Amino acid sequence: MTPTVTAEEALSVVRSGQRVFVHSVAAAPQHLLAALVARAPELRDVELVHLHTEGPAPYAAPELARSFRTNALFVGANLREAVARGQADYVPVFLSEVPGLFRKRVLPLDVALVQVSPPDRHGWCSLGVSVDVARAAVQSAATVIAQVNPRMPRTHGDGLLHVRQLQAMVPFETPLPEHRGDPPGPLEKAIGRNVAALVEDGATLQLGIGTIPDAVLASLEGHRRLGVHTEMFSDGLVDLIERGVVTGECKVKHPGKVVAGFVMGTRRLYDFIDDNPLVAMLDIAYVNNPEVIKKNPRVTAINSAVEVDLTGQVCADSIGTRQFSGVGGQMDFIRASALSEGGRPIIALPSVTSRGESRIVPVLKPGAGVVTTRAHVHWVVTEHGAAYLYGRNLRQRARALIDVAHPDHREALARAARERFGRFEDVP
Repeated sequence: MTPTVTAEEALSVVRSGQRVFVHSVAAAPQHLLAALVARAPELRDVELVHLHTEGPAPYAAPELARSFRTNALFVGANLREAVARGQADYVPVFLSEVPGLFRKRVLPLDVALVQVSPPDRHGWCSLGVSVDVARAAVQSAATVIAQVNPRMPRTHGDGLLHVRQLQAMVPFETPLPEHRGDPPGPLEKAIGRNVAALVEDGATLQLGIGTIPDAVLASLEGHRRLGVHTEMFSDGLVDLIERGVVTGECKVKHPGKVVAGFVMGTRRLYDFIDDNPLVAMLDIAYVNNPEVIKKNPRVTAINSAVEVDLTGQVCADSIGTRQFSGVGGQMDFIRASALSEGGRPIIALPSVTSRGESRIVPVLKPGAGVVTTRAHVHWVVTEHGAAYLYGRNLRQRARALIDVAHPDHREALARAARERFGRFEDVP
């Protein structure tokens, strides 16, 4: 029988020098983390491994540097300063390959801290809003400690685990973090319309969270028979499902189902996925496997970028040398959509930053990470249109990208193209 204990009792098993997994995104077990941090005076060199987590990251406080160090597989806002000052590290890795780091013991786990729904009458709990890499962590860790939260949705798919798999259960009810994005403005709506124009009826969608994905979804109301196979989704998708735009009837893999690895949104979204057989929350090694994804028809992968250079190189995880996010699943889906019959890989971004600087640039900033290579990029979309790069040479790519750059920057970009490529005005 799995013991029900306090957080303090459960976290007493953690020892100095161990590696501890923390559940992802909205499932981060903050009550367990608080108990772990309370032990900081007696712990040294505990390594915390996780994707982006919502809420605070108290273990990353400067004064706790001797006790805890984070090895992040994706950098969220709560870790950027710690990474910048050298107290936390970042591992560049495709999201599809993160479970393998645990299963193959490249990063063997001593302890996994997760948040689950209460067990049903048969003893089964659910990883709820975040199955992604957590399933592999639970299967791989020597010790699994669960924060049991009645507000965690019980989801269908790979996220079920029996209480026998848990070494300790800590009851603690708390609301899940909610993400309420700003409504799309005119710029985001223009990008959304341009992206939606590339989406065909019957397509299988992959898209993320934020004002641009929300604007794309809002622009798809006139489409039909869309499917979804995506690493994550948010509230905007619920509207399309309820209106019958998303049916999944054309999908080859999991027809009629919405497939995802995690979700992040409001309580409306969490209530929607609770005990909903329409939604399959699956292991991210499967969800993001290009061999699986490409079997669906017309996979349309919509991803973002920090900046794109004139040859099509995409920086999506850093601002120069400053780590901003992570590789994530962009390459998993960009490649898979290119291999899908009728698929369309799309990079969507505003043409300028909030400071008015062009995000289509002659060259990437020094130290910028190339998440998606120029050989993988097909479409780049801004509020000024869509540039098609596939099969085009470097001069033709530069011409197409300049045409969707902000008008205030086109002349400077054209000068840079002339300096780099020589003859440019006659590019078709």
